[in-house]
Amino acid sequence: MDSGKEYSISKAKELIKQNLKKNTYKVNFTGGDPLAQSKAVAELAKFVQGKKIPTYLESSCYDSTKFGQVLPYMDFIKIEFKTPESGFVDTKHYSKLLENELECLRIAKKSKKITYIKVVISSKTQLGSFKKLLRQIFKIISKAELAGFIIQPTYGISEPSLEQLFSFYDAVYTYYDQVRIVPQLHKFIGAP
Repeated sequence: MDSGKEYSISKAKELIKQNLKKNTYKVNFTGGDPLAQSKAVAELAKFVQGKKIPTYLESSCYDSTKFGQVLPYMDFIKIEFKTPESGFVDTKHYSKLLENELECLRIAKKSKKITYIKVVISSKTQLGSFKKLLRQIFKIISKAELAGFIIQPTYGISEPSLEQLFSFYDAVYTYYDQVRIVPQLHKFIGAP
């Protein structure tokens, strides 16, 4: 499926410049995965930082090398973790994805970036594997080094029950008391 529009770096910079408002407080790099175009994202983020506007990366962190290339130009980081049975990644590739996600977390911590964690939860997500993931995350980063932890339930397909969400919330709360459950608002309003 083809979606979106393709722009040159110079045109993208021009569009950013034209659309910055007096009250723009940050520019987000998200959607799909920004690491797929890491060189372009790094260049655009550097441009935005040159305007004295903070930058924000949200990524599944599937490639820690590309993550390291964009990190110097980001002020805020949100690393999106998956669980093996969630259905968001096939099981034969899960261990490599998790390895990259955890390495990105190490790199973000070492660089002292403002770091958030997000885990998307579906009805297929198992509490046991979620708890295992939490142990791995909090071996790397302490609650004092983390800016926030978000549990995001899927919407429409394989939605978790309220009971499941509370179980995941309680599991995180034992490590980090600023956990939030945030729905996929873009789905509610019909945005892609």
